[in-house]
Amino acid sequence: MERLEIKRINGHRYYYLSRWEWTDGKCRRTWQKYLGKLEQFSPILRGQPPAPLRADVYEFGLPMALWQEALHVRLAECIDAFCPKRTQGLSTGLYLSLAALNRAINPVSKMAMWDWLQQTSLARRLPGTGAAALNSQRFWDHMDGLAEATLRSCWEKLLRQVLVQEKVDLGGVCYDGTNFYTFIDTFNTDCTLAQRGKNKQGRANLRQVSYALFCSAKDHLPLYYEVYPGNRPDAVEFPQVLRRFEQWLQQLGQPPATATQTVLVFDKGNNSLANFTLLDELHVSFVGSLRLDEHKDLAQVPNADPRFTACRGERLAQTKAFKVCREVYGRERTVVVTYHESLFEAQWATVQADLTKAASKLQALAHRLNERAAGRIKGGPAPTVESVRQHCATILHRPHLDRLLVCAVEAEPGAAIRLTYHVDPLAVANLQQTLLGKTLLVTDQQSWSCEQIIEAYRSQFVIEDIFKGMKDRGVGSWWPLFHWTDQKIQVHGFYCTVAVLLRSLLWRRVRQGGVELSLKKLLQVLHEIREVVNVYAPAGGNGAERSQPVLTTRSELQESLMKILNLSLAAAPPINPRRANAASS
Repeated sequence: MERLEIKRINGHRYYYLSRWEWTDGKCRRTWQKYLGKLEQFSPILRGQPPAPLRADVYEFGLPMALWQEALHVRLAECIDAFCPKRTQGLSTGLYLSLAALNRAINPVSKMAMWDWLQQTSLARRLPGTGAAALNSQRFWDHMDGLAEATLRSCWEKLLRQVLVQEKVDLGGVCYDGTNFYTFIDTFNTDCTLAQRGKNKQGRANLRQVSYALFCSAKDHLPLYYEVYPGNRPDAVEFPQVLRRFEQWLQQLGQPPATATQTVLVFDKGNNSLANFTLLDELHVSFVGSLRLDEHKDLAQVPNADPRFTACRGERLAQTKAFKVCREVYGRERTVVVTYHESLFEAQWATVQADLTKAASKLQALAHRLNERAAGRIKGGPAPTVESVRQHCATILHRPHLDRLLVCAVEAEPGAAIRLTYHVDPLAVANLQQTLLGKTLLVTDQQSWSCEQIIEAYRSQFVIEDIFKGMKDRGVGSWWPLFHWTDQKIQVHGFYCTVAVLLRSLLWRRVRQGGVELSLKKLLQVLHEIREVVNVYAPAGGNGAERSQPVLTTRSELQESLMKILNLSLAAAPPINPRRANAASS
C-alpha cells in the first residue's frame, strides 16, 4: 500500500510518497520518494507540469544514422588494428571515425571539430570527448602516425568487412578521376601532390590534387581510390591505377571477385591504344565511349536511319540504337550507336546559345573594323588579315561553330580590313540530322544487347554524382582542405572516402527498406530530426539537474526512415573510447 507522508522540519512541511508492506507480521516501509513542499508538486496534481529550466537541442537523425553505419562496419576497429596505441585517451580509429562523420555531415576544420560535435547527439554518447581531446593538435598527432601504406591496409580491411557483410554486387564497377583545387602556396616545396594542371572547375591558377575512384555501379559504394599529383593526366593515371585495382580485387579473396568477373565502365577521357591494350592483357571486361570523330562514318549516319531500333524498357524511353563491329584500338570490338531525344534537345539548345553569342561577338568585331576603316578608331595596333582570322577562330572555339558560321576576312585598298560572316544552313541541317543526340559506346561484350550496353554505360552517372557531392560547398566532403603536406593530404583523402562510403551504406540500407529518394534528400530529411533535452531543476532544489530527452515531431517519411534504420533515443548505447584498441585486438 502507498501513503502520502508529511514531515515537519523547522516549521516547514515536506511531503513524501512511500510504500508499506507486511513483513514478519509488521507493516514496514519498503520504498520512499521525496516530493518536496506542497507548492512544488501541487501544479503537477492540477495537470500543470513543471517548467524546464532550458531546452538543449541537438542534431540527432543524421549523426546517429551514420554513427550506426560506422559501428556496423567496425570502422574504428579496422583502423585501430593497424594503429595500436596505449589505452590512453581516444583511439586513432575514433579520431578518424569522427573526422569521417564530420565530412559526411558538415565539414569543418579540425579546430572547429568540438564546436560541431557538441551540437550533435553524439557528444552525449561518446565519453572522453571534449574541447581538450578534440582540438586540432590531437587530430594532427594521430594523423602523423598514418603512412600511405597504413592507410591502404586500413582501407583494404574495411572494404573486406563491407563486402562480406553487405554482400556487395561487383558485377559492374565505374571508374573516373577528378581534381580538387587547393590554396597551397606556390612556393611550398613540402607538397608534391598539389600541382598545377587542367582544373575541372576552371581554377587553373591554383595548385590542385587529383583523385581517382572505383565504385560499385549498383550500390554506389567506393571500392578503391588513389590521391595523386594534380598535373598527371587522366589517360596517364588510368593504366597505373587499373593495375593496382586489379591486384586489389585479386587480394580481396572474399567474396569471390576478380577482374574477369567485373565489367569496368569508364569514359572516353581515358581512351588510348596503350590503355585498351592493357585491358586486353588483364582480361578486363569493359564498357566505354568513343569520340564521334573517331568513327566519322558512324557519326554521319542520319538520326532517322532505319538501322536505329527503339530500345525496350521504361528507363530507355526516347532512346534508339544499333550495334556494329569495328576495329577499335587494335582489335575488333562491339560498337553501339545510340540516339537520345533529350540529349539532342539539350545539345541543340547549347548550339543555338553558342551561335547567338558568337554572332554577337563577330558583329562587334566587324563594327570595330568598319569604324577603323572610316577613321573613327585610330588607337592601338592596326589589324591584319591574319590577326582578324585568329580573333575569329577564338570566337568560334566552341564545338561545331567553325562549321556553322562561315567567316570571310578581306583586305581592301588602303589597308582596310573587312569581316563578313553568315550561318551555313546546310551545315546546320547536317549537324541536326547526324551528330546531335548521338553517342558511340564500345565494349568487349559481344553477346550483350544494345539495352544492356547502354544501361551499363549509364551507370557512369553514379561516380559523377559522387564527385559532384564531394565538391558541393553545402554538403560536400572534400572541402575545407587546410593541410599542406603530402602525408596529411593522403589521410584527408582517406577519411573523405570513408565519408562517401558511410553515406552510400546509409543510402543503400534505406533503398533496401523500400524507400526511394535521392541521397541529398535523404541527408536533408535525417538532418531535420532533432533531439530536445528538457532540463529541470533538481528535485527538492538540491543535487544534479534532471533531464528528459525527446525527439522533435517527425513526418511520415522520417518515421519510416527511423524504423528502417532502427533509430531511437536508446539505439546507440555509449561506448568507452579508451577501450577501442582492446576491442579491435
